[in-house]
Formats: sequence, structure tokens, C-alpha cells
Amino acid sequence: MRDDQRRQHLVDSNPWWRAASAGEDPTAWITHQRILRSRQDYDLGYRPGILDDVRTGPITDLLIVLTGPRRIGKSVALLDTAAELCARPDLDPRQVVYLPCDGMSAQDVRRCLVLARELTRAIDFDQPQPQPRVWLLDEISGVSGWTATLKLARDTTDFGGDTVIATGSRWAADEDVQGNLLAGRAGTTPGRRTRLLLPMTFRDYMTASRRQTPPLDAVHVSDLQSPEVARALDAIAFDVDAYDLAWQDYLTCGGFPRAVAEHTRNGVVSDNYLGDLKSWLRTDVDPEGPQDSVPRLLSTLAERATSPLNIAHTAEELGYSSRSVAERRLNRLVSSHAALWCPRRDGDKIVVGAQSKLYLTDPILASLPSRLRSGMPAPDMTRLTEMAIGVVMARAIDDLEESRWVSGDTIGYARTAREGEVDLAPITVPSPAGPVTTVPLESKWVGHGWKGEARTMTGKYSRGILATKSVLDVSGDVWAVPAPLVALLLQ
Repeated sequence: MRDDQRRQHLVDSNPWWRAASAGEDPTAWITHQRILRSRQDYDLGYRPGILDDVRTGPITDLLIVLTGPRRIGKSVALLDTAAELCARPDLDPRQVVYLPCDGMSAQDVRRCLVLARELTRAIDFDQPQPQPRVWLLDEISGVSGWTATLKLARDTTDFGGDTVIATGSRWAADEDVQGNLLAGRAGTTPGRRTRLLLPMTFRDYMTASRRQTPPLDAVHVSDLQSPEVARALDAIAFDVDAYDLAWQDYLTCGGFPRAVAEHTRNGVVSDNYLGDLKSWLRTDVDPEGPQDSVPRLLSTLAERATSPLNIAHTAEELGYSSRSVAERRLNRLVSSHAALWCPRRDGDKIVVGAQSKLYLTDPILASLPSRLRSGMPAPDMTRLTEMAIGVVMARAIDDLEESRWVSGDTIGYARTAREGEVDLAPITVPSPAGPVTTVPLESKWVGHGWKGEARTMTGKYSRGILATKSVLDVSGDVWAVPAPLVALLLQ
């Protein structure tokens, strides 16, 4: 890009600059903005609060890396943030800089950081020092070398004292986010530096789809078997069937906002939107493969989700040329936040060389193959439940300790002496009282006969919870709790 093109890109992306300069309404652009206008077609009122502190707090030195899958609403969250900042009477709208980075090079980004400050220099006149900016850098993770670019700007220019939100859909191993951005360059303002925007939780889904207001509050992951939780569960025992039906709907549509809206209004997620998700995954996971490569991969993973994944056998079944090809595609799936590894653990240590499970991070990804390609099996509710409970546990752990999701240090399964398996082994997490361990969980989507399934957990840990279909029993050392209620307790 030439400088004139970069300037025009900035002006077009920040219509509130012109409005502020002309003394006009700096929020008038909202009704015409293409992305926000498109949301109106599937808007159920869901608004993630992941950037609320930026929208309402002081503009200080702060750097946030916001990551999550494509189609989840990161651009929408940035534009909502821009809209609220433009409406604040204590800010000049020209302090807000929105920069869509798709298709840019590192040089383009470097120049845009300079040009944006030059284009808004009027707000610095008659000021004792330059006014801080809020930089909303959308999908910058697609720019090769983006962390080094921002590092240099934080170290050598006024950009180092600004609020910066950098978003991306892939957590690339070759970009040193921690070293370049979070080690001494993330500012002194309190707040999480690494944030995940993931599909709606079951609680979010219940609220957005107006099924009912969940009466269960989330608790610390170490308190799932507390007396207070037992009393709360007993109080809603009469409503277990309603939660079971809502859970099955959630497993059918998942938590992508548009999918939830389509399912709520029309009873089904559209093929068009499923095609959008397929296109995202094909681009990020297997751009050179045939059209059916991603559906076949997702279908295979959904069928094997409850067992450790033999990558060599998976590669052979899918017709890949080697195990390394399969590993590359699986790791791309994880870095794109479409899947999550669940390794085998012995205590807090990952067992080196042991096979890991792989969970899809949203139920709709398991339904995509059978919906878009004939002959592929529909996903099984039992496997979907185990994946969903594993993912919500991982999210709860990441909420307690920043960056554990992106570093692959959340959940894990355990083996017993007799080769039994516990789906989610105890993991050490922080608490106000110091380090504690999570309650072990096992997913058994059954409506009766659960006590036989509890023997493995009883023998291994003498405590724990079985996430069932509809059985609720909190009378023993191992509890049976319906999976939707476990999900609500976790998040």
C-alpha cells in the first residue's frame, strides 16, 4: 500500500473523526456501519462484556491481546467499543483509532500507526502533552511479524502510553506474544492482558434464547461439591427435565451468536452460516485440500472425541500422506480456537508420549459435516456432552488464571491402575485461600444406572461428579448432576 492508500483506509475506517472535526454527532456512523448493520438480522441482544473496562474506564497505558475463532464477533466487539467511546463526553472521538488489518503487511501497520496520529494531531494542540489514543487493531494476528512491530512502537513512540487492543483469530507459535508484548510493554493499568472471546456459554445461550433465567450461580471450580451447591441443586431438582431439553438444543446449535439466533428464530442453523464456518476452517486449517477435507476431519474427531486420539491411525483413515500432515492440521485447528487438546495427566504433569483427546470447542462444529455432506453421521449427544463439559471446564480454569487456554494448560484426563479413565482429572488452580484442585469430572450422559459408572472415580479420587443426562443425586462421595447444571455451575 502507498501512503495515500493507507490514509484513505484510516479515514474510511474512522468516520467519527470527520464528524468530530465538523461538530456533528460522532455516533451517527453506527447506523450505516456495514458490520453493525448486518448484526441486526440476527441480534438477540447478546453483548459479551469482554471489553467493558475499556469502554467505561480511563484511557491509560494498557495493551490487550483479544483472541478467538473467526465468526465469533471480535470485529463487532471492537466497533461496539468504538461506539461507546465516541459517545463519552470526557473523550474526543479522534482519540479512537480503528484499524482493520486484513491484507496488510508489517510495514503497512507501522506506517498506519504514524499516519493515524498525524491525521488526528488537532486534538494535541494547546495540550501540555499528546492526548492518549485507543487503538483497535482488528485481525492483526494475520500480519507476519505483528508482535515485533507493536513492540518497536511501544518502545520508541507515544504509542507506548496508549490503550491498545490487538485482535486475531489464530494463536501462532511463531509470534512471541509474551516476550514482545506482555513482558513490560502491556502497561501498568490492572486487567487481563490476554483475553478469549469464545462462543456463548450455556448460561449465555439460556439468556439469549430466552429459555429461562438460570437460578444457579457459578462457583469456584474447587467448590462444585460444597454443601451450598448441594442445597442449590436440591432446590431446582423439579426442573431437571427442562434443563435437559435446553441442553440438547444448545448441543444442536452451539454458541456462535448467529447460530443461536437462527436456531432460536427458525428452529435450525442455516446451511449458509454452516458454509461460512466451513470456509473459515478450510482457510485456516487445510486451504490446499479438497472441499470435503474439513467436514471429513471434523466428523472423524467428533466420533473419536471420547477416546485418546491415535494420530497415525487418523491420518491413515483420512488419507493423509503422513502423520506429520495430520499433526499440522490438528494443531492449526487448535491455534484457530476450533479445538482444544485434553492431554493425559498424572497430577498436574502431562504424561509425555501419551495420546491426548481432542475436543471441538463448539457443538455446531460437530454437526457441520452431516449437514453439509451427505453420508456423514450426525454427532452423538454423549460425545457432544463430554466435549462441552471439557470446554467449559477449560474456560473456567482460564478465567481463574490468565493465558492457560492459549498455553494448552487447562484440562486433562487420568488413567487408573486398571486402565480405567476419568475424563477431567483434578487440576491445581488459584483461589483466594491459595492453590486448590478442581473437582474431578466424568461425563456419562445417562438417565439411570449411574452408580456403576461412578466406581472408577470412587476408586481413583473418592470424590467427584458424573455429568449425567437427567439424574440428580448428591447423597454420596460421588455425585450425579445433570450436565447442563454442571455447565451452569462452572460458568
